[in-house]
This record gives sequence, C-alpha cells and structure tokens, in this order.
Amino acid sequence: MPLIVFEGLDQSGKKTQCNLLAEKLERKGYKVKMLSFPDYETPIGKEIKAFLNGERVYNAYVTQILYAANRWEKKEIIEEWLNKKGILIVDRYSQSNLAYGIAKGLSLKWLINLEKGLPKPNLVILIDISPITSFKRKLESRDVYEKNLDFLKKVREAYISLSKKFGWKIINGERSIMDVSKDVWNIVKHYIGLIA
Repeated sequence: MPLIVFEGLDQSGKKTQCNLLAEKLERKGYKVKMLSFPDYETPIGKEIKAFLNGERVYNAYVTQILYAANRWEKKEIIEEWLNKKGILIVDRYSQSNLAYGIAKGLSLKWLINLEKGLPKPNLVILIDISPITSFKRKLESRDVYEKNLDFLKKVREAYISLSKKFGWKIINGERSIMDVSKDVWNIVKHYIGLIA
C-alpha cells in the first residue's frame, strides 16, 4: 500500500491536508496511519528542536544528517505499517532534506545517499506557497528557518526544481483549504484507483 508524502514550506497546510486526506480514506475503508517529521519526541528529534529554537549551532552537513537520522529512528515503524497493508501519510519526509539541503548549497547526491535504504514514497505532493504567505500565516514563534525569508525563497526554488526532476505533484496552496483538499483528493484517488 502507498506511502504518501506531503511537502512544502512551513504554514503551507501540510498537516491540515494530511488530516483531511486520512479522514476521506478511512471513510472509504482504508487503514490509515499518519506520521510527521521531524519527530521531536525521539532523542535526535529533541536535538533538532534545540537547533530550531536557536539553542544549538550546527553546520549544514550536521543538521541534514540529524534530519535524516530522525527518519532512520522510525524506519521499523514505517515498514511495519506498510507491511500491514495500510496507507501511510507523512507530513515531511526525505524530500524535505533534499530541498532544505540544496538551499544550503549541499550536493543532491550526498543528500540522497543519507536516506538510501529508507522506504521510498509512492506519491509526493508539494503544497506550494510563497515565503511571504508563510510569514503572514505565522507571525510569532518562528524557528531559525522560518525567520529567514531569503533562505525560504531558496527552499521553495529547490522544491519546484526537485518536483520537476522527480515527478512530484504540485498544488497551489495559496487557495482555500477545501480547494487544496479537492486537488489532493483528485491526485490520490487517481493514484490508488478509486472511482470517486
């Protein structure tokens, strides 16, 4: 069964769309599990949280290794769920590491190698919004990435470029929640062969 990944800048609506999709699939009788990365509850996740809060300083290589390691912490859980014939919906996955790493000037090949061996997604949906929209949707408590508009512009450019390279689906996230949800549903139902 598929591993479906939602990607995009912070405040693009990934979590909301994950929840809406899960509800629709469950109503169709599918077993659904959701995960979100970073997972701040794990030992490595707590270190990532400290970095994002400005309590730690790491270079670009170390931060991307930490993000990848956070997913390796959950490898068995991901595989176990997929083996149970359930659909797994993930808010951020390896594709985030590629976009953010490229925005930091790191090699795509190096970034891909960090996560070789993890389950690969069957479908990646990028909810595309501008960095300005991201800023407007969250005015306070922004992490070290969210505060840097120039960096977010680079991340968005990387996401668009990677989507074209790897065939990720792009949805305009500047619209209403329900309009975005309709587009998501049309993509997913076509992928898994649902009639309606």
